[in-house]
Amino acid sequence: MGEIEWRVSDALVPYEEAEAAMLARVEAIRLGSAPELVWLLEHPPLYTAGTSARDNELIAPALLPVYRTGRGGRFTYHGPGQRVAYVMLDLRSHGSDVRAYVRDLEEWLIRTLARFNFRGARREGRVGIWIEEGGGRESKIAAIGVRIRHWVSFHGVSLNVDPDLSHYRGIIPCGVEEHGVTSLAAQGIVAPMPEVDAALRAAFFEVFAHRSAERKAAPAPAN
Repeated sequence: MGEIEWRVSDALVPYEEAEAAMLARVEAIRLGSAPELVWLLEHPPLYTAGTSARDNELIAPALLPVYRTGRGGRFTYHGPGQRVAYVMLDLRSHGSDVRAYVRDLEEWLIRTLARFNFRGARREGRVGIWIEEGGGRESKIAAIGVRIRHWVSFHGVSLNVDPDLSHYRGIIPCGVEEHGVTSLAAQGIVAPMPEVDAALRAAFFEVFAHRSAERKAAPAPAN
């Protein structure tokens, strides 16, 4: 893998500021004037609406600021205690396969949770990472929403470490009404943010370096 910059913002980052910074970095990566970037941050409490968001999924529009965004997906919440990871990669160097990239993001989150002895899983037809609560109930612990421009990714993933889960009441998260939302803290797992960041970084290089090695080892296509 080429060198990827990792950035951690300690203060809450306003959403509009983050989006502008991502757009600038995506263009720089496309032009080859900046390295790829994984940016770890937290936002002030807010809702974002992806390209598939429906107006009736915003239950309490006056509760928190709402930002319309070009990422995939529907409504989600961001706020303190939730680790957001914005991932800006040149996918031409990572297989040029958007579906595989999203699956790698899922695997990244699953392996991160495993470092806290916690099992997260994919669910067919539902984006994100889910846990079983018992009695047939499931809850979402991590969300995924990506956008691709000129084969460079941005937006990314969010992992609920210890956010205010009551803020989810203002939306139908990701359009899913029949299941809940949870966090590591709600599951009884104490995870300081620096430990979460370390787990994210280790799991990221496991997943993406492994995929890079697989691609290098694959036979060249016949002429």
